[in-house]
Amino acid sequence: MTDTSPHPLPRTADNLLLAEQGAGTRVEFRGIVKDYGSTRVLHGLDLDIAPGEFVSLLGPSGCGKTTALRVLAGLESATGGAVYVGGSDVSSTPTNKRDIGMVFQSYSLFPHLRVIDNTAFGLRRRGLGKAAAARRAADALDLVGLGHLADRYPHQLSGGQQQRVALARALVTEPRVLLLDEPLSALDAKVRVQLRDEIRRIQLRLGITTVFVTHDQEEALAVSDRIAVMNAGRIEQIGSPEDLYLRPATATVASFVGVSSVVPGVVAGDTVTVWGQRLPLHDAAQPAGEVEVFVRPENVRIAPAAESGTPARVQESTFLGSFRRTLVRTDDGTLVRVRHPAAERVEYDQPVAIQLLPAPVVVRPTSRDTGR
Repeated sequence: MTDTSPHPLPRTADNLLLAEQGAGTRVEFRGIVKDYGSTRVLHGLDLDIAPGEFVSLLGPSGCGKTTALRVLAGLESATGGAVYVGGSDVSSTPTNKRDIGMVFQSYSLFPHLRVIDNTAFGLRRRGLGKAAAARRAADALDLVGLGHLADRYPHQLSGGQQQRVALARALVTEPRVLLLDEPLSALDAKVRVQLRDEIRRIQLRLGITTVFVTHDQEEALAVSDRIAVMNAGRIEQIGSPEDLYLRPATATVASFVGVSSVVPGVVAGDTVTVWGQRLPLHDAAQPAGEVEVFVRPENVRIAPAAESGTPARVQESTFLGSFRRTLVRTDDGTLVRVRHPAAERVEYDQPVAIQLLPAPVVVRPTSRDTGR
């Protein structure tokens, strides 16, 4: 198959990094507990990452995802539990002996070194000769599409290019595991998407086990084999991007992964009734009574006010190229987000009717029941 990516990769025979690519390494968190003083930030974390898998740790600030990554890297010591890499317990192994590559949010390049020397730095520290290190560093730069910039200095590069150099530096030592800690958050939106896709392409080509920390759900959905959604030091749900978006296990996952409107409903049996419409439940084992229902914007249809449905008025409508995102307010004051074709134009304060598609939904107890 022809490689049509922006930076075609060298053929395996021509690139040392690709010549002996493996099938990845298994990574396991077994009951990891982490305390900072009297504060517990990880509560018995269990996670099994298959060889060559790309797993994202996704969650809001303070949920423990970066702490988990640092424990895996050896930058933090676990209070309890164990970390296994390739079947071996590395909990007491120093960071520089774990054979792990890491890319941080900050590029951390040496300003006085050329790109080629920044990339080769880890190899030289390991005692590799200058010529051999330069050859492997050049291979790594080719891998990230920066071979032509090898003689420049970091201040002569854009932010995206500097982060590519940081990625090449992490890969050049051919680590068993690649760790990415919010590596794209300092970049502008367009560069972030380009580099995100590039990281995934390289990871698939190398077959390297990768753990990616992010608070950006779109990033996680775009690149991951599986996503572990974290909340308060625990994993709420782990699964494929499709599983988490289409079949969220909890209200926390439903609210964090994707966009939802929270609307009132009443559970009875295996359905919930919202404005007279009965919708199936993801989890049929819900107690009967009033609940809050998470409704995805693509599962709401805007219809003319004369049609059947729930009366509402348009609050705002945003054109986003191939579709529109519209916010409406129902007569009971509920705000509902709708994603609909761009050709369906609506105006501010226009009366409409909204209709819910019969897609399964997640619910939670109403705010007055939970004290929120």
